[in-house]
Amino acid sequence: MTRTTKRVLYGVLSFFGAVILGGCLYLNTLLPIITGYAAKNLCSAVFVSGRQQKDVEEIDLNFSFIKYTKNKVDTENKSVTSRFLWRKSKAIYREGFGVTLLRDKKEKELRKARYPLSVRPGYSQDTIAWPLGDVIPDTVTGINLEALNTITKRLIEDNAYSGNAFAFMVLHKGIPVAEAYKPQFNSKTRFLSWSMAKSFTNAIVGVLVKEGKTDIHSPADVEEWKADDRSKITMNDLMRMQSGLKWNEDYGNRSNVNVMLHCESDMGRYSFEQPLEHNQGTFWYYSSGTTNIVNWLIRKQFPDDSTYYQFPYTELFYKTGMPDIIFEVDPTGTRVGSSYLYATARDYARFGLLYQYDGVFNGERILPEGWVKYTATEAKASNGEYGSFFWLNKSKKFPSAPEDMIMCVGHDGQQIFIMPTEKLVVVVLGYSPKSNRLDFDRLLKDILSTL
Repeated sequence: MTRTTKRVLYGVLSFFGAVILGGCLYLNTLLPIITGYAAKNLCSAVFVSGRQQKDVEEIDLNFSFIKYTKNKVDTENKSVTSRFLWRKSKAIYREGFGVTLLRDKKEKELRKARYPLSVRPGYSQDTIAWPLGDVIPDTVTGINLEALNTITKRLIEDNAYSGNAFAFMVLHKGIPVAEAYKPQFNSKTRFLSWSMAKSFTNAIVGVLVKEGKTDIHSPADVEEWKADDRSKITMNDLMRMQSGLKWNEDYGNRSNVNVMLHCESDMGRYSFEQPLEHNQGTFWYYSSGTTNIVNWLIRKQFPDDSTYYQFPYTELFYKTGMPDIIFEVDPTGTRVGSSYLYATARDYARFGLLYQYDGVFNGERILPEGWVKYTATEAKASNGEYGSFFWLNKSKKFPSAPEDMIMCVGHDGQQIFIMPTEKLVVVVLGYSPKSNRLDFDRLLKDILSTL
């Protein structure tokens, strides 16, 4: 072998060695996300939603590298450990807090905490009428029930609209007129909200505004922002996704959103430490980080954590017939308002009803007057697609639906459609990723044809 050949061979081997090393280093940064996603979501599905491990692994976790994780469910200690290659992650369930992915905080320390929810709703939903309770009235609303039942069967049993709908509910004039579930689910199953939790954060902020505890148009109270241009950012900017903070919401790589959810203990702090990339209020970009900044700010409004945890229950959930919601927290104890709320299909329908009726529920004003109008007012640079932690249809993303429709939208096909002019609320929950997206426009068109 000549000296030139040896140099070429050495160069080729060095190149491929560098590529392999670089690939391994990058993969190493992905492993906490891969194992963390599997552990967190499986743990919540089993211990919050009551699902079977096999069902979750075959449906929700059956994609990308996630499907190769080895998952151990510990039913005695209510935890899940997920492994892939040389890394593992562990998530634990705690009563009231839901599931928390262990990051920095020690398991023993987290398990010492007790959820301080001492006040109960004071009613049994099994014995009182809808909407606060589960006794559904036999009321004729004028909708074509026969046609709607056909749509329900096609969606849930036949998967005729593509996707994989686990649960479906329709309210017309405030009354449930359709409700159906895949066999492994029922009316008591808590379903993951994903980003629909952002809209619940909107409601919590609304209650705080109503009680005079926060001003969404004043500069946000973040000490680290006061020395630079971030000092101009308001809670309104955060809720409208126009803070200007640098962010990457791509779920397919080591993005900000994946690092925040699967690698960080303090999700709010991680998010507000991002640099300013655009002038505040001038640029729209969807960011789960801004929602967790808002939840971090919400926590600051309360003198102690006991009051913080009880507030959404006593002032929102109990008053709207949603007493069993689980709003999960990060390892520091702040609610993960971007992603991790678990509620029943009926709860999500009730939440839609609150916004359909301008913040009034069961005759009581929950949100301040004008809050729903504010929520449905488009963010300047969103081209009619976004309001305040709610999606809009002003851009006619769903051409078959009215322009005044507002939406709670979650990852992989979680949707609450609220159509005030049609007196309709439609809830669809399940697993419908981009590769098998449910045809929501066709579904809405068919539902609207039954009026």
